[in-house]
Amino acid sequence: MRPGILPVRAAVLFMFAAGLILSFAALAAPADTSGTTNGPVDRIIVEKSKRRMTLLRGQQEVAVYKIALGRHPIGPKVMRGDNRTPEGLYFIDYKVRNSVYHRALHLTYPNLDDLTRADSLGVPPGSHIMIHGMSKRQLWMGDVQYVFDWTNGCIALTNSEIEEIWDLVLPWTPVEIRP
Repeated sequence: MRPGILPVRAAVLFMFAAGLILSFAALAAPADTSGTTNGPVDRIIVEKSKRRMTLLRGQQEVAVYKIALGRHPIGPKVMRGDNRTPEGLYFIDYKVRNSVYHRALHLTYPNLDDLTRADSLGVPPGSHIMIHGMSKRQLWMGDVQYVFDWTNGCIALTNSEIEEIWDLVLPWTPVEIRP
């Protein structure tokens, strides 16, 4: 094992445990019966093969979006620079209001599985995976940006879509990314 990987694993494990505790606390909270989409969502599911991201509150779909992925979308992210979108369970750990990509929700990638895989291959796992909008360079794609897999491994929405979900997604919201 490379020196320094143990503290990183411990930090990732701590963030994962904290996210799980917060997620279970959210599940134990009374259900929102107002029928509105104004409250925060409980979780996000990304289905890479369908280029779809679903926001859920309990078992109810709050919103569904078409997404763009990394330029090499098949398979999990293995290392920095592979242009793949990861697969697994992550959490939103912070939000970036003034991102180069308009607005961004940062994911807790790499998780322990990602670190273990990268360590076994002797490669850096990469970092800075986000759900984000579009930079000025991508605006030409407009509302059909999801037709192109154009990110470096992130999950992309239009700028109006990332604004739409901005207040619905709180830090430590779980994000499950499926193949």
